Amino acid sequence: MIPLEEMTDEQFRLHTLEILKRELGDAGVARFLRVNQAGSGDYTRDRRKWLKGITVRQIADEMAGKKQTR
Repeated sequence: MIPLEEMTDEQFRLHTLEILKRELGDAGVARFLRVNQAGSGDYTRDRRKWLKGITVRQIADEMAGKKQTR
């Protein structure tokens, strides 16, 4: 087997499909390909809208608060 870092993108794609087929079977591969598709939209633009006016400190504080409740 060619080391992953030396594979072309096409070789890597085929290799991963072989692994999926071995682990999931034909129906599992078909389902994976159906649900794992590139989405539409502009994530960067949308993220800027969601985070407008929020500071890194606020995000960190919120994350710290959630960790404490676990």
